[in-house]
Amino acid sequence: MTASNEIATERPGTAPVHQVNVLLYSDDVTTRDAVRAAVGRRPAKDVEVVHWLECATAAAVVSAVESEPFDILILDGEAAKVGGMGLARQLKNEIFHCPPVIVLTGRPQDAWLAAWSLADLAVPHPLDPVDLTAAVSLLARSSVPSA
Repeated sequence: MTASNEIATERPGTAPVHQVNVLLYSDDVTTRDAVRAAVGRRPAKDVEVVHWLECATAAAVVSAVESEPFDILILDGEAAKVGGMGLARQLKNEIFHCPPVIVLTGRPQDAWLAAWSLADLAVPHPLDPVDLTAAVSLLARSSVPSA
């Protein structure tokens, strides 16, 4: 598996397809299912999720990010024990070239906490599929390909 925003297909007159590997963290399987269902395989015409890795613990997230390349991290700010906002801040401070992070906040008013966490984007609960796919697509298009 490689995280590189590879161009899967590029036909004349069409935009390149950004293929992304996504790590999804939540201790709640219902939240993980809701995120995967909202984003789907093709959140936009030019963005394709080629691989999902789901993690239910913060330790699993840290281990995965240290050992595998990801294009986007989606972290549940409402996860128990270790919330996604604290985890986002830890990863941004400790991982060289940390992938872009989307934090799922408990409510829209928690956007300031997402900013503190150094997350690139925040999407509030209840999850809106339009907002979530827009966030994933934006980060997929803007992330720099890994070597």
